[in-house]
Amino acid sequence: MGLTIRPATAADEAVLVAFNAALALETEHKTLRPDVLGSGVRAVFADPARGFYTVAQNEGGEVVAQMMVTFEWSDWRNGWFWWVQSVYVRPDARRSGAFRSLYREVERRAAADPGVIGIRLYVERENARARATYRALGMAETTYGVMEEYPLPGRASDIG
Repeated sequence: MGLTIRPATAADEAVLVAFNAALALETEHKTLRPDVLGSGVRAVFADPARGFYTVAQNEGGEVVAQMMVTFEWSDWRNGWFWWVQSVYVRPDARRSGAFRSLYREVERRAAADPGVIGIRLYVERENARARATYRALGMAETTYGVMEEYPLPGRASDIG
């Protein structure tokens, strides 16, 4: 499958929303509220400080995969970590190199920016296949775990 990797644009909103909804359902068995999800995707396009999306298109011009990057400042290292998030590959495009192509493009962009010092992502401990994929790309596991308080008291949930 020949893929083209490109920055997403606001014209990709519908597919990004659909892919994010599919991702939440597939990985966490959650149905996200479409209004919240649509607003969240639009917010990334409205404010580049929030992050950016990169997409993979097949030869027919269809978007078959997405990856979002957000930013975290490290005072310890005086630089930016780019966080890979919202990765989704359409089922018919899986095992085609779409994730690898998206990751390599993000890695290339990060390496071209002297302020970026690393790339991170979340991975479920039980997802051995994903962990092996990430290691094959040159990533290493850390000792960090993730804890959260969500939603904050008095705030609505994103779950529909």
